[in-house]
Amino acid sequence: MRVGLTGGIGSGKSTVAGFLREAGAVVVDTDAISRGLTLAGGAAMPAIAQAFGAAFVSTDGALDRERMRALAFSDASAKRRLESILHPLITTEALAQAEAAAGAPLIVFDVPLLVESGRWRPRVARVLVIDCSTETQFARVLQRPGWTHERIEGALAAQASRQTRRAAADAVLWNDGIALVTLRNQVLMLAARWGCETIAAP
Repeated sequence: MRVGLTGGIGSGKSTVAGFLREAGAVVVDTDAISRGLTLAGGAAMPAIAQAFGAAFVSTDGALDRERMRALAFSDASAKRRLESILHPLITTEALAQAEAAAGAPLIVFDVPLLVESGRWRPRVARVLVIDCSTETQFARVLQRPGWTHERIEGALAAQASRQTRRAAADAVLWNDGIALVTLRNQVLMLAARWGCETIAAP
């Protein structure tokens, strides 16, 4: 089975992805693919340099992620231009990784903007949304280096609302005010229901 995993910033999606791997799922991480495409020598860098100029390329030839993030948050057209370069490349690589994992009981596409893109729903049998309150999102993300209230507000504005994500979900895990072991057990149980031969929960 192919599953789409998504959730807002600070929801704990990466933690859940780790538990799914523990359960035996193959996780295709589209954020990791995106980072690879924008490293020095990455497949997206020539098109990004042409579209945005040398100012957005760091001295080592990689994408200047902070400069691009600031531009994308403030300029919707720039964000669309970047997405038009990255998204086809990300999709191609993600599907190739999934094909390479053919035969796995569960293939999970970890896609932060799964609901927003509109392209991933037809490619997966189920959508799993990790959810928490907005207050919890702020509290978690503020602990990350370099993140401010303003930057988090920009990230939230660029993402679908919690209600929109939940409406698109086949399953929702509420990751707010619960112990990590409880979340893990919920993930393992869900993975087992969707075909993974999970390891025994403690």
